[in-house]
Parts: sequence; C-alpha cells; structure tokens
Amino acid sequence: MEFATALNVSAGGALIAVRRSLPVSSDVTLEIPSAPLAASDSLPKANRMMQAHTLRITHAEGYHLVAVKFAHPLLREVSDRQSSRRKLNSSM
Repeated sequence: MEFATALNVSAGGALIAVRRSLPVSSDVTLEIPSAPLAASDSLPKANRMMQAHTLRITHAEGYHLVAVKFAHPLLREVSDRQSSRRKLNSSM
C-alpha cells in the first residue's frame, strides 16, 4: 500500500505522485476516497477501486510521477446511459 497524490485525472487515466518507485508496465489498484452520495438513477455509480496499468514514470527528488491508464475508462457507463435515452422524434 502506498499513499499518493493525484495531480491530473481524466476519464482514461491519471498522473499521480508517489514516494516509492514502481516498475513500468505494472498493474496497480487505485482507491480513491469519495463522499457517499444518495442513490439516484441520474448519477453515475461511484467507483472507489480502479484497476490501472503504469505507462510512464518520471523520477524526481523525493517522489516519482507515475502516469497510469485505467483498465475501464471512467465515463463509459455515463455515455452508454445517455445513448440509450436519446430522443426518438421531435415536435419541431
């Protein structure tokens, strides 16, 4: 277990700063703490545990910048739901 700081997060991956070096091409599990939300169909389900793969590591003094790619992009479920709710016809 290693505590890290997320510097940049996107739907496909993240850039994190860690103290311990990791090998490139290693599989990691990220746990991102999040506030609990009331159950709602309009909100995407929050994932706290995410599988990722290290792509690049930059070594710096006292920490390492690790670029990871998520095994499952974060916005996949939202885009699937939006495409299934498309309007079939319009009154205009």
